[in-house]
Amino acid sequence: MLWEGRPDVVAFSMRGAWYLIPFSLLSGGFAIFWEYSVISRGGPLFFALWGVPFVVIGSYLIFGRILVARREAARTWYAITDRRVLIQSGAFRRSLIQMDLRDLPMSQLDDQGRDLGTITFGLSSGSMRLPPGWPSMGMYARPAAFSAIRDSARVFEMLQDAKAEARDGATPR
Repeated sequence: MLWEGRPDVVAFSMRGAWYLIPFSLLSGGFAIFWEYSVISRGGPLFFALWGVPFVVIGSYLIFGRILVARREAARTWYAITDRRVLIQSGAFRRSLIQMDLRDLPMSQLDDQGRDLGTITFGLSSGSMRLPPGWPSMGMYARPAAFSAIRDSARVFEMLQDAKAEARDGATPR
């Protein structure tokens, strides 16, 4: 084991918040306003029931997705060994990604400031990057990454060294 770590919970769960917060407040706020208006004015039962799914979805977008992302961050673990990169994650269902260092795709370091960063494995520009907690129902493959880790520059350098050593003929154990 060369390195192991976990994501910073706050940074991990608030990724993408700059554009999701206004959208979630607008859509969720409208749904709550609709439901309140229908119920307080004695509107038809159909309209009251019609608004319920929108209130549920709006509530999830406002605060539920952050709770799910916090759970995912708490259950996520990253590691670099002398042979592999490991990523274990999942808010409700655990998944494990193992990548051999000798075949590891190009790695990219995105510095997020405050000693935080994300190391992405493979190309990330062409894929849909959904923030944690955002329901994708498996439709969008997230690129493998060490998201929101502390001391990311040092970990990136360690990864590059381990990758070079593995490719230069270090025999796997």
